[in-house]
Amino acid sequence: MKWETLVQSLFDTQHSISEQDLFLQGDAEFDGQTLTVIGTTEHAPIGVALALTQAQAVLDTIKNHPGRSLLLLVDTQGQQLRRRDELLGINRAMAHLGMCLDLARCKGHKVIGLVYDQALSGGFITSGLIADACYALPEAEIRVMRIPAMARVTKLPESMLEELAQSNPVVAPGVGNYVAMGGIQSVWDSSSPEQLRASLRAALAQSNDQDRRASDGAERGGRRLAAQIIEQVLQAS
Repeated sequence: MKWETLVQSLFDTQHSISEQDLFLQGDAEFDGQTLTVIGTTEHAPIGVALALTQAQAVLDTIKNHPGRSLLLLVDTQGQQLRRRDELLGINRAMAHLGMCLDLARCKGHKVIGLVYDQALSGGFITSGLIADACYALPEAEIRVMRIPAMARVTKLPESMLEELAQSNPVVAPGVGNYVAMGGIQSVWDSSSPEQLRASLRAALAQSNDQDRRASDGAERGGRRLAAQIIEQVLQAS
């Protein structure tokens, strides 16, 4: 879904969201409250400049609009694979973005992620998975990397990885697999503006006092051991 269609469906004309250099930013009125909306479009690669631009938008919201909810619209091919960005410290820029979003959460801002198109690798972690809860549209595409690329990195045969992907959602791409692992809280019904608004309304009303991703993954059968291991680490510390 195009971002213009999405924001029209969610907010009608009650928004100031615009795009510049693949970065989305603006305010939106929803059920009597104002939301800050930031995100990316056109499968944007997250480089140093884009990561810092997003981080600044989060910090501006914390400073100027205490407690305002943030909606992150996710469409990224992952981090920018470019020598310039590596030399400038893309890892630190993306970590800074993640820390800004965590600061917003600690300051009482609800942070909601929505994958409306594509979400890959590190770009997804810092602009979607780090939210209080992350959601997706049915037509979204989510994966760590393509299996041929995974085979090159792991040195395992593609046939082995493809077979593993049939039974292990950690390896397999797809929204359903990320729901099973707990990374995606739920899939929003995009069949009508009314359904999309109902999904956003429910997400805003949901309590996020606890990170349920590991426990959801255990209950859904996608990550059977994560919650157990986390509990053991916490008890040992």
